[in-house]
Amino acid sequence: MSSASPVNRHTARHAVNRAQTDRSQQRADAFRRQTPAGRTVRKIERTQEFLDLVGACHHFVAACGKAVPQLRGRTLSDDEQAVLAQNVARCRATLDWIETAAETGEVDMDDELARLLRGE
Repeated sequence: MSSASPVNRHTARHAVNRAQTDRSQQRADAFRRQTPAGRTVRKIERTQEFLDLVGACHHFVAACGKAVPQLRGRTLSDDEQAVLAQNVARCRATLDWIETAAETGEVDMDDELARLLRGE
């Protein structure tokens, strides 16, 4: 019978799994950098990432194009306006983040943006 506690076994198992995942990721990264097929795969992945972002923008615009006209003739309550204003601020911050990432390649969020996007 093992003398290690269940918590220690779980921690050790997690560390081994993490090491295996990291090693696999390192191999995949090396493949993408060092082989012609890997560089082609990376180009395809970058195109897919770009298309995912463009698709997300399209989806947002299309959804708003359907939802906003439904407000015709309706006055939002103060609570509804507050919730909407909070969400619009999150959308604006996200759009600014997208523009910054596209212009600079910098995708890190500052703490304030991260809190805003989490709804804090």
